[in-house]
Amino acid sequence: MASFLTWGLLVFLSFLPPLVYTIWIRNTERCHRQQWLSIFLCFLWGATIAVVAALILEIILQIPLESSVSLTEVTPFLAVVVIAPVVEEFTKPLALRLRSVKNNLSEMEDGLIYGAVAGLGFSATENLLYGYSFFSEGFVIFLVLMATRSVGGCLLHASATALTGYGFGKTVMKKSSFFGVLPYFLLAIFLHGFYNFLVSYELFGVLSGLILAFLFVIFAISMIRKKIRTLDGQNC
Repeated sequence: MASFLTWGLLVFLSFLPPLVYTIWIRNTERCHRQQWLSIFLCFLWGATIAVVAALILEIILQIPLESSVSLTEVTPFLAVVVIAPVVEEFTKPLALRLRSVKNNLSEMEDGLIYGAVAGLGFSATENLLYGYSFFSEGFVIFLVLMATRSVGGCLLHASATALTGYGFGKTVMKKSSFFGVLPYFLLAIFLHGFYNFLVSYELFGVLSGLILAFLFVIFAISMIRKKIRTLDGQNC
């Protein structure tokens, strides 16, 4: 029973914040809100296929780094600040290529919304995986770390993937080259990598780095929502 309750709490704390954020992002749009089925599929993609694909790609890309003596010292840095952002920001927005999602890309803000939702699905499963490891630290620390991820991790994934989603949505609606996604993809990688740098390396101190990271992603998600509202206002 204890094990069942423990897992129930873990799943609840892992998925509740991303789901709440999903509703929040989806409802930022006032006119022509996105269908719940498409929202669900984006979230599901992020929580399943994107996570599995990212794990496999990260392992593959780290193999040459770990086997190189000259790169041993910088491997952790490259894995956190370069490899993870590149891989995860590649797998998450592929949700927008799902037929039922792609067919609903009819307004410029749609890509921002679907990208953010795919990122939130990813963060939910990531919360679950990290949360499982947090249990060994004690219940209080577990709750603190889960609360931290519920803000920083969730808003990071939503903000970063929203950028690529926006670029993809523009290319679909304008029927332009997919190379048009590249600037947004690179910006998403930078946002993700910079956040990981702030929370992983004690350049400013642990607490200062965490506060800076939080302010960074809060600003980012605020800009994303502002953009959604602006674009939505043009279509009402």
